[in-house]
Amino acid sequence: MPSITRSLSLIALPGIPEIAPGDDLCRIIIDAMTAADILPAEGDIFVVAQKIVSKAEGRCIELSTVTASAEASSLASETGKDERIVELILRESVEIVRHRPGLIIARHRNGYVVANAAVDLSNAGRTGLAVLLPEDADRSAAVLRAGLQQSAGVSIGVVINDSMGRAWRNGTTGTAIGASGLAALQDRRGAVDRHGMQLQSSEIALADEIASAASLLMGQADEGLPVVLLRGALWAVGDGRAADLVRPVALDLFR
Repeated sequence: MPSITRSLSLIALPGIPEIAPGDDLCRIIIDAMTAADILPAEGDIFVVAQKIVSKAEGRCIELSTVTASAEASSLASETGKDERIVELILRESVEIVRHRPGLIIARHRNGYVVANAAVDLSNAGRTGLAVLLPEDADRSAAVLRAGLQQSAGVSIGVVINDSMGRAWRNGTTGTAIGASGLAALQDRRGAVDRHGMQLQSSEIALADEIASAASLLMGQADEGLPVVLLRGALWAVGDGRAADLVRPVALDLFR
């Protein structure tokens, strides 16, 4: 994978409004670029925060409408969490991996092992509203990419990112949960290093690295910058999905 550039640029698009169910994210992004006098270029990668994708797709639930099951009530009593939120965690999960007071680690239906099954109340738009992950973030990325390419007239990539914690490390980092138009997982096995040694296990989580870079501009609180344009990574073009990054359960050596 020879890199054809020694520099990358990242631009947080200003002017993205509060997103509501049914909003056309493609049109909103194109309008924001036009207002900022930015022209789409071949190979641009748009990194879009999961939160606005979920909102546009209507993946929001009023907590007042949630009735907790007996299982949710029991787990809520063990963890000290709102039983309605625990109910949503159980609905979104295929497995509760670990839990302790104040924390539930779950395997989401999309395969990601994440705190609270990514059920989130922050930046939801109003109090009492929970935001869930997209049903299929890779599909969401593909739909958004198709719309942006049609409007822009150039080939681009899309990464949908979310903030996730990592085993053995403190803090969260941007993580790709959806991708289209790039090699999400880049297999470098078989290539050689500068001394002729063949790489045996080198696989690069390219979509995660792009997501993390964009998170530096997006922020985590009230920044209001949910779309970042990454330019210069023409070598990243490919046909992958964020699902390629999920390690199969059978290969999980830590359980």
